[in-house]
Amino acid sequence: MFRHILVLETPTDALAELRAALSAVVDPSVRLEVVRDASDVERRLQQPPPIDVCVVPYPEGDGRTPAAELMGAIRALDATVPVIAVAERGDVNLAANAVAAGATDLLVRGDRLRERLDTLIGKVRRTLALVDCNRDLHEQNLRLRHRDGERTRLVGESPQIRDVLDRIARVAAIPRPVLIVGERGTGKELVARAIHAGAGRGDRPFVAVNCAAFPEALLESELFGHERGAFTGADRQAHGRFEQASGGTLFLDEISRMPVAFQQKILRVVEYGTFTRIGGMHELRTTARVLAASNADLVESIRQGAFLPDLYDRLAFEVVHVPPLRERQGDVRVLARHFLREFLKEVPALGDKGWDEPALAALERYPFPGNVRELKTIVERAAYRDTTREINLDDLALPEAAASGEGTFRDRVEAFERQLIRHALTASGGNQADAARRLGLAYHRFRYYSQKYR
Repeated sequence: MFRHILVLETPTDALAELRAALSAVVDPSVRLEVVRDASDVERRLQQPPPIDVCVVPYPEGDGRTPAAELMGAIRALDATVPVIAVAERGDVNLAANAVAAGATDLLVRGDRLRERLDTLIGKVRRTLALVDCNRDLHEQNLRLRHRDGERTRLVGESPQIRDVLDRIARVAAIPRPVLIVGERGTGKELVARAIHAGAGRGDRPFVAVNCAAFPEALLESELFGHERGAFTGADRQAHGRFEQASGGTLFLDEISRMPVAFQQKILRVVEYGTFTRIGGMHELRTTARVLAASNADLVESIRQGAFLPDLYDRLAFEVVHVPPLRERQGDVRVLARHFLREFLKEVPALGDKGWDEPALAALERYPFPGNVRELKTIVERAAYRDTTREINLDDLALPEAAASGEGTFRDRVEAFERQLIRHALTASGGNQADAARRLGLAYHRFRYYSQKYR
């Protein structure tokens, strides 16, 4: 709805009739503000209360600053505010030039002014409704981004995690690829998101792709997109993730699982910033920053011929090693309290809960083969199971040897081995060959442990 209209008047009061007509047409609550200098228009747009519509004489402006120049300045300050260019006469070229300069519409003075104003105000009301809706969506998006940033931020106080945060702060502003390595569940994607945010790209797209989730043919279409008719079923053009992430960040997770032949194509994009859609004839350019992650030993993969050394060199402008949770001194307690707070915010029906000391001590003894991701699951499950206001050992349900810290050395090692095997099978969906690769074991060795622990 209209609240505030700003009118730039000419030295000869050429818009006097229009101002009178506006006052008669709009609601009495609408404020009509008149200025006589183009600089006052720019100043006023930067002050409260907000201006809903600007009216500018066209093409003369205020007599010193032409309307086209002023409308360019208005658009630089506010790309959404409706700007009405008012002309003494009307023709197609004049209207086209006014719109090209930044006007929303052209209004011609003279006969039937009230009638034309009614029509124009109806159009502007619809435009304002869309502008208001867009502003609301933008504010909601900012709130969601802030909430998501709080939920996914790196948490910890250990020297090991502080070193990671220092590396992130240093490399974030440098527009080069970064390689993030660490065991599964250590938070490699959180590191990537922190680099994205630290680079000042928080309002730009962050696109994550799990390279292990696609066979080579589908991965090419997923990353580069395809043209209509490129293959059976390609009934329309599709933009790939490199296009979707342009201006932002593309995070390639589990890049070690990418076929070697396809790594050559990624190498070209990383090196030159260009690619071609499947079935396409023209090279496209992306401005996406590439961050890659792996839980495998890429140096060993290079020795085995499973990873291109040139791609490693391009990605490893900086290598951020994310430490496993068992090496993060004191962070288990910090993270356990953090995850509990976040989960109780998400599920307020569970009420307030805290930790008893034996439960926290047991968590600190537990080796966490699944790292931070496993800790988060254990904490949330314990909060759900707890029927009191204090989470205890029974709620945690850790393996007995790990929870108690008792038993022989062999008992405790076997409890750890059992956890590693179980988590690897869960992560691979029961595929033993994949589980063996995740643990860096030969298949026959994994089968031995699997049968040993059933």
